[in-house]
Amino acid sequence: METRKVQVTGGSTYTVSLPKGWATENEVSAGSIVEFHSEEDFLLLSPRDEEERTRGVLDVSGLTAETELTRAVMTMYVSGFDIIELEAARITAAQRRIVRDATQGLVGLEVIEETGERVVLQDLLDSSELSVHNAITRMRLVSLTMTEDAVMALVENDADLAQDVRERDDDVDRLWYMVSRVFRTVLRDPTTATEIGFPRETVFDYQSAARQLERIADHADKIAGIASEIGDVPSEEAQALDELREIAVSVPETAMDALLADDSDEAVELANEARSRIPEVDREARDVDNLIREFDDPQRAHRLGLIVDSLSRTADYGSNIAESALQKAAPRPS
Repeated sequence: METRKVQVTGGSTYTVSLPKGWATENEVSAGSIVEFHSEEDFLLLSPRDEEERTRGVLDVSGLTAETELTRAVMTMYVSGFDIIELEAARITAAQRRIVRDATQGLVGLEVIEETGERVVLQDLLDSSELSVHNAITRMRLVSLTMTEDAVMALVENDADLAQDVRERDDDVDRLWYMVSRVFRTVLRDPTTATEIGFPRETVFDYQSAARQLERIADHADKIAGIASEIGDVPSEEAQALDELREIAVSVPETAMDALLADDSDEAVELANEARSRIPEVDREARDVDNLIREFDDPQRAHRLGLIVDSLSRTADYGSNIAESALQKAAPRPS
């Protein structure tokens, strides 16, 4: 760490010198323009980026498998590149299809150019247009509704509802990638935090919660998959699973109330309330496990046990959100 003494020039202007090593490394010299970003009692300094768009180039010659190419596009997007250029000696029709499908799952990303040797993608949304708050609020609604509907599909043996739940998982994934992109952009560029209207610490808390909501949606998708294949469930077991679902979902529901609360005392109270329900969820899960073990069909009992496990994990993810809410509500060092 280097220190500098603040000088006063002209009677009213405060000046401070820049470390030469930092200036040289970042190509700052006489006449360069730097930007200052105020964040509470911090003042962040960065060179002005003359490039309006962050461009990333990726050689996709060896990426022919769908999962590999899809993951590459998503990684570039989450990393914060505004323009993504995918290049190869020859981009195949199959690769183009995979890229287009991947693009549809990412908020704001569009194909703007295609040639035989490259595909160019561009994020058409400004950071100021991306609301992390709205994204996690939407993720909360969709993921918890998915869990409720997945168990309902199981109880009522409704294959159409189960399929609908599985399709909604894509919506949650799309929002998760968007939140991750904003989070990484905020870490790299302090101006983004100012544009979206939240401190970087808050964006971190929201990103942590979004990760838990994405996992909850994945388990709802898993429950729906089992529900679409298992057939009728006896009424006693169905009722027990639905009761477990109700108490399990109440944990992330209350935890999200805590995370989004403006009052810190209220946030702490709600977060602790959410965490206090975990022992009850564990007891209920053990009771349901004991009940389904009485099935004559071990394979069926095993699959219902997987649902019990998914509901227990849903509550655990809610407890993790409550931890984020407590950190967000904690007093800040002065």
